[in-house]
Amino acid sequence: MDNNIHASEAPAGQGPARKAGGLRRIAAPFVVATPSGVRIRTRLRPTDTEAQALRMIGEHLGHLYRTDVAGRVTLGRVPAAERGRTERKRNLTAASSSRWAGSITRSAEDQYQLGLRCLVAEVSHLRAATEALHRRIANTVGEDSGNGRGYRTEAERFQKTRRLAQLQERLETAQAALAVGRPSITLGGRRLWKTRNRLADANLTREQWEKRWSASRMFLTADGESGRIGGNQTIRLTAAGTGLPGNLSVKVPTPLVPALGDRLVLSVPVAFAHRGDEWADRVVSRRCIRYDIGFDPGKGRWYLDASWGHGDVQAPPLEVLQASGVVGVDLNADHLAVARLDASGNPVGTPISIALGLAGLNAGTRDGRLRAAITALLDFARDTGATAIAIENLDFKDARDTGRETMGRGARGKRFRRTVHEIPTGKFRDRLVGMAANRGLSVIAVDPAYTSRWGGQHWHKPLQEASGGTVTRHHAASVAIGRRALGCPIRRREDGPRTRQWTGAGKPSPRPGRAPGGAATGTGPVRPAATSRTGPPGTGRRQPPKTVRGAHASLKRI
Repeated sequence: MDNNIHASEAPAGQGPARKAGGLRRIAAPFVVATPSGVRIRTRLRPTDTEAQALRMIGEHLGHLYRTDVAGRVTLGRVPAAERGRTERKRNLTAASSSRWAGSITRSAEDQYQLGLRCLVAEVSHLRAATEALHRRIANTVGEDSGNGRGYRTEAERFQKTRRLAQLQERLETAQAALAVGRPSITLGGRRLWKTRNRLADANLTREQWEKRWSASRMFLTADGESGRIGGNQTIRLTAAGTGLPGNLSVKVPTPLVPALGDRLVLSVPVAFAHRGDEWADRVVSRRCIRYDIGFDPGKGRWYLDASWGHGDVQAPPLEVLQASGVVGVDLNADHLAVARLDASGNPVGTPISIALGLAGLNAGTRDGRLRAAITALLDFARDTGATAIAIENLDFKDARDTGRETMGRGARGKRFRRTVHEIPTGKFRDRLVGMAANRGLSVIAVDPAYTSRWGGQHWHKPLQEASGGTVTRHHAASVAIGRRALGCPIRRREDGPRTRQWTGAGKPSPRPGRAPGGAATGTGPVRPAATSRTGPPGTGRRQPPKTVRGAHASLKRI
């Protein structure tokens, strides 16, 4: 199995609408919207007493948050006027504070809406998977009809019927939950919750799992408030000057005030190294800033996240970006294939490869290597003078919906699915858009259809001849992606007349042995002159007409 699998080569299930010739309809390229907000992080260094106080506040508010989420799920899908947010906030205020109650109710509503969207996606996924199984099971073993292929053996078909029954049961349960608007939400993470039954496989002890579970269920989130000191009255971080450390204080819930006081103030100053000037400017001007406090039990560290929105930033029009050329990027499982194209769609310079090497690494290391690869990509775009980067608009949605029915079977199918899983499509897209916006670059997304096939067919050989080095089909695919972003066709025409008729392309080339004017050159056999077709009768044979126009002229003469 080739680990250099191209992302657009993964199966796409039913796929989008197709043309009469059987090819997919190619969607138009578009400029990806820039991020509408900023999120930065720094480390907190509380003392043991302050850390214990933070843990008490987080666990108390986490209990209130889980109670409110459960009540919101019980209400189901109802109009905004019937959600009872005012009454819920009033009940929570007595156990916390007015500001904490507002943050809890807003976060609970966001969590419910997220769970509802996930439930809709699950129903769609299960429907597509059951339909794919139904089509194949309907065929007999070994049958290959217009409705699809049957399974190879009766045993395989029987196993698929059992899987179909399981998926149908899950689909019925999900549809029933969607009908009443009650998604299943596990605060703290369903994956971590299921890990409690297999601690040995996760290399965790019971104590370690309990610490992770408790940390993931704490609630220390406060929305910003414009016009207030520091942009947030619940979790306040003031700056003594631009970029200088400030003091962090947290509003203590009412039941904990006798033990902790009205506000918990950390003794160690806090500052943001990344975007510190921008954060300090918002603090001084009292613009809203949201703060999130979290604890990592594995490292034993506390972190503070600050986030804010900067409005809708309009990306440059597509025509403006196309005028200066683009950098085409082909995302693969282990590397990025990159090529620079000018405004006419011609490759400039030699394509390059940027290594990823994400297989077998943990999430943090994978993210770091992906960021390093994107940084190298942005440096290449800056050095070549490009203002836009072209990528494929790919998320494997159809492949995920149809499941493993269209992604091979047996050990080979497992290797293929594992390779597809290793392609960081979502992370790459999100990281690239954000990091490119910080560099002043734009991202153009194109339809991934046929980029690998047509790129290898029409651009692989010309790139090899021009570069004189090792150019792979992935570099050819990056050229195809860049040309589609520029609005240029990917496929190149064959040499020769475009009309495929010499008469339509102008005067034909001279035959061997004759000069362009028709005279003999002496370098080849000289053919006798043709008999005149228009002479008087008896002076020569009239040749039969070879065109419709000539036939009509002959009829007129008769």
